[in-house]
Amino acid sequence: MADRLILVGRLAGAFGVRGETRITTYTEDPMALGRYRELLRKDGAKALTIVSARPAKGGIIARAKEIETKEQADAMRGLQLFIPRDSLPPPEEDEFYLADLIGLSVEDPAGQAIGKVKSVQDFGAGDLLEIDPAEGGATWWLPFTKDAVPEVRLAEGKLVAVRPEETE
Repeated sequence: MADRLILVGRLAGAFGVRGETRITTYTEDPMALGRYRELLRKDGAKALTIVSARPAKGGIIARAKEIETKEQADAMRGLQLFIPRDSLPPPEEDEFYLADLIGLSVEDPAGQAIGKVKSVQDFGAGDLLEIDPAEGGATWWLPFTKDAVPEVRLAEGKLVAVRPEETE
């Protein structure tokens, strides 16, 4: 988990003409990106160093060391921004980050292997777990609700899931 990167934002383009950028944030507190300062690309390479930030609708307006002009900011539009998982504060007791679910084994309530969590997504209707089936084949989606996932056992590296009938 030490080398896992967590998606925290996306560069949305220029703000004004002096090199400021609009960044859409995926953090509970948008200003957290300013505190993390060093933001990475998906491959772990340095992306942006936040010099200053202020809140804006849907994220922040930031000045980054690597961007001096509107054109540079616009050229980087769409760049996904990551931080190392270890940079996040520890979750409260009985809480976890959704990113911590990736890689967990998935079992049915009887303990039979269903697969592994491949990704966690939210397409607008709530969190979904992409399940890579144990028996192979195409991945499928499981709503991340208490009914569908009654137990998450991080310490054991697994979660218990009730598989929807249409995926059986």
